[in-house]
Amino acid sequence: MAKRFAEHDGLDLTKTNEEVLAAWMKNDIFHKSIDEREGCPKFIFFEGPPSANGHPGIHHVLARSIKDTFNRYKTMQGFQVKRKAGWDTHGLPVELGVEKELGITKKDIDNKASDKYISTEDYNRRCRENVMKFTAEWRSLTEKMGYFVDLDHPYITYDNKYIETLWWLLKQLYNKGLLYKGYTIQPYSPAAGTGLSSHELNQPGCYRDVKDTTVTAQFGIVNPKEAWTHHGKAYFLAWTTTPWTLPSNVALCVGPKIDYVAVETYNPYDGEPMTAIMAESRLAAYLDPKQEVKEGELPAFDKAKKQCPWRIIDRMKGTDLEGMHYQQLMPWVKPCEKVSEYSHAFVNEYAEAHPGKVFTGENGRDKFVEMSSEAFRVILGDYVTTEDGTGIVHIAPTFGADDAKVAKDAKIPALYLISKKGETRPMVDLQGKYYVLDELDNNFISNCVDKEAYSHHAGDYVKNAYDPRFNPNGVWDRVATEKNDDLNVIICMEMKQDGQAFKIQKMVHNYPHCWRTDKPILYYPLDSWFIRDTAKKQEMVALNKTIHWQPESTGTGRFGNWLENLNDWNLSRSRFWGTPLPIWRDENRHEKCIGSIEELYGEIEKAVQAGFMKSNPFKDKGFVVGDYSQANYDKIDLHRPYIDRIVLVSDDGKPMHRESDLIDVWFDSGSMPYAQLHYPFEGTINADGLKATGKSEAEYRSELVHSTYTGTPVPPAFFPADFINEGVDQTRGWFFTLHAIATMVFGSVAFKNVISSGLVLDAKGNKMSKHVGNVTDPFEMIDKYGADAVRFYMLTNSEPWDNLKFDPNGVDECRRKFFGTLYNTYSFFALYANVDGFDPDKASLSDSQDHFTEIDRWILSCLNTLIKGVANELNNYDPTRAGRLIDAFVNDDLSNWYVRLNRKRFWGKEMSADKQAAYETLYTCLMTVAKLLAPFAPFYADQLYHDLGGKLESVHLERFPAVNEARIDSDLEARMAMAQKITSMVLALRRKVNIKVRQPLAQIMVPAVDDEQRKHIEAVKDLILNEVNVKELTFAEGNGILVKKVKCNFRVMGKKFGKLMKSVAANMSALSQDEIAQLEKDGHIDLNIDGQTATVDAADVEIISEDIPGWLVSNEGNLTVALEVELTPELKKEGMARELINRIQNLRKDNGLEITDRVVVTIAPNAEAEEAVESYGEYIKSQVLANDIIIANNDGTEVDFDDFKLNIKVEKN
Repeated sequence: MAKRFAEHDGLDLTKTNEEVLAAWMKNDIFHKSIDEREGCPKFIFFEGPPSANGHPGIHHVLARSIKDTFNRYKTMQGFQVKRKAGWDTHGLPVELGVEKELGITKKDIDNKASDKYISTEDYNRRCRENVMKFTAEWRSLTEKMGYFVDLDHPYITYDNKYIETLWWLLKQLYNKGLLYKGYTIQPYSPAAGTGLSSHELNQPGCYRDVKDTTVTAQFGIVNPKEAWTHHGKAYFLAWTTTPWTLPSNVALCVGPKIDYVAVETYNPYDGEPMTAIMAESRLAAYLDPKQEVKEGELPAFDKAKKQCPWRIIDRMKGTDLEGMHYQQLMPWVKPCEKVSEYSHAFVNEYAEAHPGKVFTGENGRDKFVEMSSEAFRVILGDYVTTEDGTGIVHIAPTFGADDAKVAKDAKIPALYLISKKGETRPMVDLQGKYYVLDELDNNFISNCVDKEAYSHHAGDYVKNAYDPRFNPNGVWDRVATEKNDDLNVIICMEMKQDGQAFKIQKMVHNYPHCWRTDKPILYYPLDSWFIRDTAKKQEMVALNKTIHWQPESTGTGRFGNWLENLNDWNLSRSRFWGTPLPIWRDENRHEKCIGSIEELYGEIEKAVQAGFMKSNPFKDKGFVVGDYSQANYDKIDLHRPYIDRIVLVSDDGKPMHRESDLIDVWFDSGSMPYAQLHYPFEGTINADGLKATGKSEAEYRSELVHSTYTGTPVPPAFFPADFINEGVDQTRGWFFTLHAIATMVFGSVAFKNVISSGLVLDAKGNKMSKHVGNVTDPFEMIDKYGADAVRFYMLTNSEPWDNLKFDPNGVDECRRKFFGTLYNTYSFFALYANVDGFDPDKASLSDSQDHFTEIDRWILSCLNTLIKGVANELNNYDPTRAGRLIDAFVNDDLSNWYVRLNRKRFWGKEMSADKQAAYETLYTCLMTVAKLLAPFAPFYADQLYHDLGGKLESVHLERFPAVNEARIDSDLEARMAMAQKITSMVLALRRKVNIKVRQPLAQIMVPAVDDEQRKHIEAVKDLILNEVNVKELTFAEGNGILVKKVKCNFRVMGKKFGKLMKSVAANMSALSQDEIAQLEKDGHIDLNIDGQTATVDAADVEIISEDIPGWLVSNEGNLTVALEVELTPELKKEGMARELINRIQNLRKDNGLEITDRVVVTIAPNAEAEEAVESYGEYIKSQVLANDIIIANNDGTEVDFDDFKLNIKVEKN
């Protein structure tokens, strides 16, 4: 006959995972957990899409454990929780992976002149294949770890339906005037071949310390003050960390209020006399203060003796320098600007006033003006500081946004090159090298370029990291890059040789790097499309304050500060694989922004009629407008190059070509709340919002689809999310884009609650890296320890938002301590319940109400307090605190206290009312723990649920336990907590002197701090004495037996009291015993320190008690316990009796006896054993179920005691 409660051979979480997962699959538990909640309130969850072209890591286990915990919890609470998986399929990670695999770079794509040519069509086909190549691995991890999410119907960002929703969203922004094209200085990655948005640049780890060659350059002053001309030439000194930008210099910027000086000195390299202009506060960084000359003639320069004397001859403010001109440092190219209606007014005015400097490009259409006379002068800038450099800033407007702004404000032209296409370009191309002359407009060269000077470095890469020589087959050789001198070094050496360098030095500074290539970026002028999110900054800030962030500091700090300092969102990406920007333009800059395939279909029809398209490719493919089936959408492809071949017609009859950009991949993921539903084309419209329009669903949906609605569009019903979670790196990624799009389009938050997870580090606190070899394989961990142990460890080891030091030993400890304890507790229950035939269906907890002991009532009170606490913590989105509550209850309360103290109640032969009450109580606790644990450890919780006879197919179809307030007795819990605390302290004292618990001791003494503490202790006195095996517990009554002293925590108190700390410490050391007792009682004490009140909290200090002869003393908070450790002969005799009981019980077990078998015990002669049997024989017999104990020699088992060995024989009677 099968046992009612399963009895297992041992804890095997891996086997449990496999068996439970198989049952879930067979019974379709995931879908049932959703379907059975149909009609219930919705809990909305958004899954952040991972990229399946990479392997899942251990950090993904943490993120998915967090998500799964809350989704399962809310399901068990009665909510319907739909969760759709997603795949992020566009972007740099995919493209760079394909390029690495093919051994190509961006310049090989769609470039027939390249030896490694690959068409855009073939390249994108490869990207589509590669991005999904690890989906099987992701599915395996998802299932193995028990993450309930719909992998069979995921949203995929390359899907045409998904892209159509993105186009619709962009159309809404365009119609609101929030989408515009601008030519601005932007972060650009030559290695990736695309511009970057500010939130990409602010990903963790993008700003890094690098060691670069820097130079302080000498700019010769034109018409210097007469006082500056008596000691060589006069120079402005300006420092730069990017010498390669010096050929593009057009201005020097000074701080208007900074104090500057003119200094007579020598060039430290060649000894040439010179007069240098720099900030006075920066002199010591360049000149030895000991060599300053204040009187008399300036001594000669002596390089051998390192003598470079100097003296100040003039002082001035920055405003005094404004407008002064200097010689162009490197006259390779003269500054010029394009002349057009879109140019700055000062450019057009200069061109009109100087027609002789205007020239036409080779194309005969574009006009430019050479403006060197307006450049190379000193301008003012409030941002100039004297923290480093000389207090004079070199300005190159084509390579810095601040430079561009301050130059424009001062009407300084930029130094542009003109391409063959008539485009203004900085001196460095998109591959990170100086343009070669063959790429430039010949008329521009004739008017503005010194061909000999420019050709010297034409084609040189400004950083080795960009140079193909150091990237063989597309793989970056970091060692070679660092080993070889880069262009910065070469330019600096040339400047030194030409007498243009005042100081060259290697310096560590912070510089931004591309988040995907790890290579340094450039700041580069680009035509890009921007989202004007700054126009909605206040709305974003206000809505952010309504979001519940965990931790709060991320919402107010990292995320909140980001919003406060928002920049317009650079949407453009000059790549190949991604969502195309749906904007078409003609030569006159007339635009059409397309918001749907239907709209594009109609525009193509117009283009066909105008003769710009031979036919409609969508019609040719059989696409039917309005048919939203997947089969219909799979007929077409909205990616490049197909979308680039579509030419539209403007209202003026001009051909319109698509803007070649793709959109930022973060816009892809930030659009997922709507795109996963194909909204507004499909997906339910929010009922309340629809009702407010006063229109039918069909009517309003048509307005949404065609962007003809008025006001703010109504969002989908499945919006906003009640909860999301991703890593902290998504703060300025997915979190931001979700929030920005929702605010700008729908005027709403995208999510109500969010957990921003920290990093998963190795056990030593180092970041995991394949290069270092410290990466943890999630599959290995799950296979070895079981998913439940991995999940529960990661959830309870540290708060999700703190960095987790992942230690496999910690996982194993969690498996043994928590799951092992829970398994043993259940096994104890099952063993006796099966013997006694306990049937939970034939009785209930309420039936045993009248027979509950105090400890029954206590554990049921703790159980309901646990239910309440776990729910509160989960409702506050803190899984760590919730999990720790369950852990503490199972280990400390249920196993170590309730079961251990009550085990004898289960040993009786008959099913008494008392035993029934014990069974009902323990069963209720275990079943409740199974349900509470289900969101955290879904596999073992389900097994425990079924082992206990759960009625449903899975615990995950159950309802989460509801708290019974009537069963909570706070006073009882406080009393029992006191008993547990004292027990723990006494046992620790026993261990200190190596006295086993089986050895009885005489007395515990407690100095109660107040009546309430004494009352609680007295109520559980007998329990404490029984637990710690001590005869008596007395109260010290402040009689001075225990002497206490106070030890200050100087680290904490030093910050708190500062200069008063020394006096505070002296006062605390001088406290009387009564004052210390009052401190313990009140939790604080006020001291008068030189007329000031200093409040010292009990938490600031450690109160320790001095041991007294024959006693050991322990303190914990305001509780002090003294234990008498002297042993009398009678105590030793009783201790020996208990040792005999222990050895006999072990022999019963070893001999395979049943728990109810009666025995006869024979003990070999021994004085200590005989005395114990003589005095405590009946007690020993009752404990080991012995009918008789015989003292005689025997052939039984030899058993070890502390000081001797003894043969003991146990025979079944």
